[in-house]
Amino acid sequence: MDECVFCRIAAGKIPSAKIFENEEVLAFLDIGPVSDGHTLVIPKRHYSRLDECPAPTLSSLAAALSCTAGAVQKAMKADGYNVLCNNGRAAGQIVEHLHFHIIPRKTGDGLFRNWPSYSYPEGKAAQIAEQIRRMLEK
Repeated sequence: MDECVFCRIAAGKIPSAKIFENEEVLAFLDIGPVSDGHTLVIPKRHYSRLDECPAPTLSSLAAALSCTAGAVQKAMKADGYNVLCNNGRAAGQIVEHLHFHIIPRKTGDGLFRNWPSYSYPEGKAAQIAEQIRRMLEK
């Protein structure tokens, strides 16, 4: 995937501020951070979305994500962190290569202030859960 910027970073064709690397996973600083230490964790092989990535690779990603997130939080003296994974353009995914954001947070930093939550009307949660369960069976 020569046109994929993350594939090119993983192949060493584009320089990055690497944080962690093994055979399957690379973590590096985001070039457009929302906070100091904003880190991306990617599989080196190209997968566009989470649901396309094989379980063994996801396992390696999860292990790298866990240790990297802890290191980022400590290094940035953050009070917490967000782990985000956007899948598809509608969800805000700009680079179509599976990646997780680790975003260090400080209390009161103002990031992600509004979470647009709502309550389901009576019976709708059960209906939606059933629709999703049916898709798991396919």
